[in-house]
Amino acid sequence: MSDTMVKITEKLKGNVARSVNPEGCRQEILNQISYVQGKGKYEGAKKALIIGGSSSYGLASRITTAFGQGADTIGVSFERPPRDENMLGTAGWYNNIYFRQEAEKAGLIGKNFIGDAFAQDMKDQVIQYIKDSFGGKIDLLVYSVAAPKRTNPDNADETWRSVIKTVGKSVTGENINLEENKLFEQTVEPATDDEVEATKHVMGGEDWEIWVDELKAAGVLADGFKTILYSYIGPKSTYDFYHEGTLGAAKDAAEASSHKIQDKIKDIDGEALISVSRAVTTKASVVIPIFPMYCIALYKIEEETGTHETPIMHKDRLFRDMVYGNRRETDDRGRLRPDAWEQREDIQAKVSELMKKITPDNFNSSLTGYDEFRREFMQLNGFEVPGADIDTVDLDKLMKLRP
Repeated sequence: MSDTMVKITEKLKGNVARSVNPEGCRQEILNQISYVQGKGKYEGAKKALIIGGSSSYGLASRITTAFGQGADTIGVSFERPPRDENMLGTAGWYNNIYFRQEAEKAGLIGKNFIGDAFAQDMKDQVIQYIKDSFGGKIDLLVYSVAAPKRTNPDNADETWRSVIKTVGKSVTGENINLEENKLFEQTVEPATDDEVEATKHVMGGEDWEIWVDELKAAGVLADGFKTILYSYIGPKSTYDFYHEGTLGAAKDAAEASSHKIQDKIKDIDGEALISVSRAVTTKASVVIPIFPMYCIALYKIEEETGTHETPIMHKDRLFRDMVYGNRRETDDRGRLRPDAWEQREDIQAKVSELMKKITPDNFNSSLTGYDEFRREFMQLNGFEVPGADIDTVDLDKLMKLRP
């Protein structure tokens, strides 16, 4: 092995990945592009901005926008480059690079901005780029940000931090430790009022509004402009931690922002959308209490009913059928509901029954969808990806890659 060749292995700390397989990330990008291309082209955006486009739903949105709709895209994300053999960078760093490379091969722009999407400087850079090098206008903004903190734009000395907690009561339930491959009991104490408000500031729609306000003031929104933010409701079994917890409060705030944005863009025939997404395996979802337990039951039932979707499948269907297609499914609040497959009464009834049968002895057996859940989590960091079975990478080459 040369001095620049580094051996890579899967490393987990609890439910957090501590390693990355860059080649696996590249293969995952190719796999997702192939899925979209297999579905064919469809009418949609021509110039799109994806805030939070380096992984999961944001990345899937960017891929279907580029390779399904044929759009040039700008991605904004906070990622880390490789530093040394012990820190090979984040998966999103490589996702951005390999997406751009494939977009350029297809004759598309795949511009990446790496940094804090909340920061004013980042907004200024993106707007200037749109004016100078991106045709002057965008017709789609996807806001898909999951962040731990945000600085108050009006007070640099104040930082809001998001929390995943219940509201009004403590709740105890079982969660999955992926590192140790076991169930453990977890008690979550209720958030304080300040924590609820801070989570709304970080994960709600305030920054989404600011982005739209500044883009519109700069004159870079095209007529017919659309913007979309992703929400989640889920089943009653996760309400305490999500829908009725701090994250749910943030999503309610985001929905209120969508109405404000709609008023602001109606003069350009714009549309502000909230889409209620399905449950998927993400770096964030695996640390939400009880949520992994729900997922391994859901995935098993969906496997049996043929309704399981990965992020690329879910977002391609959303944009192809609902955002730009004629098969919109909405609820009484006007939200798009591509989660309808997950929320089918028959599926939820079966999931509830299965969850009652899960024990520490059988949670990782063929009774559940644990294997799929864990595989999808590892694939987020490029591991267990078919076609990318390598155990060494050239650090020198990785260090030369640019987003």
